[in-house]
Amino acid sequence: MQWVKAKYKNDDFLRQVEILGREKSAVHLWWLGQSGFLLQCNGIHLLIDPYLSESLTKKYLTTAQPHTRMCDLVIDPARLNFIDIITSSHNHTDHLDGDTLVPLTRANPSITLLTPEANREFVSHRINMPLTFTKGLNDGQAITICGITFHGISAAHNELDRDDNGNCRYMGYVIEIGHKKIYHSGDTLLYPGIADILKPFKVDLAILPINGNDPSRGVAGNLNAGEAAWLAKEIGAGLTIPCHYDLFTFNTADVSEFVFASEQQGIKYSVLELGDSFTL
Repeated sequence: MQWVKAKYKNDDFLRQVEILGREKSAVHLWWLGQSGFLLQCNGIHLLIDPYLSESLTKKYLTTAQPHTRMCDLVIDPARLNFIDIITSSHNHTDHLDGDTLVPLTRANPSITLLTPEANREFVSHRINMPLTFTKGLNDGQAITICGITFHGISAAHNELDRDDNGNCRYMGYVIEIGHKKIYHSGDTLLYPGIADILKPFKVDLAILPINGNDPSRGVAGNLNAGEAAWLAKEIGAGLTIPCHYDLFTFNTADVSEFVFASEQQGIKYSVLELGDSFTL
């Protein structure tokens, strides 16, 4: 497969963050690869599901399921020393990566890490931090951190899995930031009622995976391009950005299929280049 180059990375990426940050009242976001995004508004910086390392490539290098990277690494996480909040949607390493989170917590000692309540103990072990370091959230609940409100939305990856206390192990978030509402689904399939849960939020932006659900890959699946476009239309999203593709060669998708499906559904969409930004 063709190597995917970042539009901005390293110093160029940080320069873009600084430049756009001068327009404080707008909501800016950057795609960091896979499901990872940086959001910026009013001087607050939020990382969503960041995977900024080679940990999975190293882990699976000599196995029957190599995680061969197919894109640039946008930024060394240790250089992101201005982050206020990190969210993780679930415990899979491309959404909760110790090699990303440990440098981030060292660079940002006062950072807040938000995870599904069911996963807090697992998270504390992965990053070697006390349980009190993380804040937990369950579906149907909301929490406000640094002026940003997060609503927990259940996700099916591949099932709607809960712990013994009924807390979701897989979640997405509706994020209220700068008078905008952004839905980041995390990893999910369609499940009965998901559209009805999301419709009342009237989200301005939906960020949805498109890599699909292929059991032969040996990993849990996601929405495919057509399902993502359908869900975006069903919930009335103002705009949709696809994600969760072009990181590993064995688990990707052709984004042109999402473009085609979006045009068929008549929804507004934006396909970001790696390391590039979008302003709401």
